[in-house]
Amino acid sequence: MAMLPFRPTPFFANKNRAFWNLQFAGWGGAMLLRAISSLANGQPLDFVVPILIEMVAGFSISLILSVIYRKLIHRRPLVTWGTTAAVLAIAVGIYAFVDAWVFTLYWPASEGGIVTLLLGIFIFPLTLLGAWSALYYAINYFLQVEEQADRLERLEAQATSAQLAMLRYQLNPHFLFNTLNSISTLVLLKQTEPANAMLTRLSSFLRHTLISQPGGKVTLAEEIETLQLYLGIERMRFEERLRTDFAIEPSAALASLPSMLLQPLVENAIKYAVSAQEEGARISLAARLVGNRLRVTVSDTGPGLQRGPIRPSLPAAITGDGQTVSTGVGLANIRNRLAQAYGDDHLFEIRTPPEGGFTVIIEIPHEQAEAEEPAPPPQRISHDPANPPPAAVPERRPIGTQT
Repeated sequence: MAMLPFRPTPFFANKNRAFWNLQFAGWGGAMLLRAISSLANGQPLDFVVPILIEMVAGFSISLILSVIYRKLIHRRPLVTWGTTAAVLAIAVGIYAFVDAWVFTLYWPASEGGIVTLLLGIFIFPLTLLGAWSALYYAINYFLQVEEQADRLERLEAQATSAQLAMLRYQLNPHFLFNTLNSISTLVLLKQTEPANAMLTRLSSFLRHTLISQPGGKVTLAEEIETLQLYLGIERMRFEERLRTDFAIEPSAALASLPSMLLQPLVENAIKYAVSAQEEGARISLAARLVGNRLRVTVSDTGPGLQRGPIRPSLPAAITGDGQTVSTGVGLANIRNRLAQAYGDDHLFEIRTPPEGGFTVIIEIPHEQAEAEEPAPPPQRISHDPANPPPAAVPERRPIGTQT
């Protein structure tokens, strides 16, 4: 994996510039404080000259220390701190000697030799260089921790994106094989027109799924449009056995949700409700806003869990007699995608009434997409060959779906 770029705190965006800014600010502030203190204690104005010499010496010594510390900071702790203590002691000694030497030049007639002065002023360079060393290591360790936290955050984001992509590509491809088999059968029977129609719808559906971002989000209207392409393929296989009923509130049509989130639910209903019954089944999809949350309900009129075949794609459902159904890929995929996208702030509920049928309820935070057109009017799309809708109904569809 490529090395992720580090985005430090703005002040340390240019580490070299930040070092020099801190150097001049720190030593300049120390000099100003020392000068003000000396003048306040009655020292003459020219006493600022030796103070300036001392600070220049300290500034130069700290530059040498920064080069040494830069090489020590990545060593083992024992080597780093042991060598730092030794180097700091030598630097303090040199600084104290320079300070004492400057003091003797300024007051040559003062009592005591340079050794006495050296011992008397040792505490000042020790405090100054000790504080400088502590600040140097503190800032560099802070930058290291910040860099590690930044990289960890980016790696977690990449891992989440990769997992979303993996879950997105894990969608059950059985319908693709079934569709290709159906097309092959139609070609063998020389029914070229329905074969061409099915192939066209399959290509449209695949184009929609391929151009969408694996971990991206789409509006509910776009998701329903893609879902209708899938249903158009399945209707050519099941004909009047597949009946659908969509009830989408206009306020919910522009809400965002993970792409291809509903297709496994409908595929699950087709496999265990429509295909399992000779008379087929009705698949209903309803979406509405409940406060600041989007609630999507997908249900079918199949045999359910009690009277029908066990749905192995269930993540973890409990039947009426208290038995737990084993987990699988289909609906577990949806649960994992919701957990990746929303954490614990989502609802994934399965209901299996005793009289039959199967219902999945998804509730997620409402995220409003930018509307390019005015909100569509309320609509209910029903596809039932036995009871076709009035001619005016298709014109009121807000999301461009076909039934």
